[in-house]
Amino acid sequence: MRDLLPAGVKLQGDGGIAFVIAGPSGAGKSSVISALLSRDPKLAFSVSATTRPPRPDEVHGRDYYFLSEEEFDRLVATGALLEWTVYQGHRYGTPRSEVVDRLARGLDVVLNVEVHGARAIRNAGLGFPVVLIFLVPPSWEELVRRVRGRGTEDEEALAERLRIAREELQHIPEFDYLVVNDELGKAVARVEAIIQAERMRILRCG
Repeated sequence: MRDLLPAGVKLQGDGGIAFVIAGPSGAGKSSVISALLSRDPKLAFSVSATTRPPRPDEVHGRDYYFLSEEEFDRLVATGALLEWTVYQGHRYGTPRSEVVDRLARGLDVVLNVEVHGARAIRNAGLGFPVVLIFLVPPSWEELVRRVRGRGTEDEEALAERLRIAREELQHIPEFDYLVVNDELGKAVARVEAIIQAERMRILRCG
């Protein structure tokens, strides 16, 4: 098919694309990303680094790189993170090697980051396309139900998480796409449609 394209034209999907998925707690980002990865062999997951302790079902190197404060400091000092932020008293960051190396090999990378981190990645000068997708539950009441249903936090921590969610929702206009996760299968299909459309986007060079 490439021999049909006129000179100076290529598809965005000919190289790697960074698909950044962000949104408030309760949006279902991890579930959507897990489904995407199981269905699309060209997608690679960028594992984030964090200083928070792992939850019972989380595995180092699969869900996060769980680091000490000193280890995280070294990543910051050496420029090994594309972005990092503090969320509820713990630091989270995106290792540069998880993203840039894969994009350079032509893989598409999906990232699960905080809202402010998504903006930072767009402004990081990767040299590759960055697509920002904001994922939300169908309503505020559903968001509260999902967060409360985890049962992992006391009321004070829950209130802080919901306060942060309210603030994050104000940044929706800065994203390229808004996807409602009212039903997991439908939400995955919506994100898949975005990915396919971005891969077929025509680029005019020179």
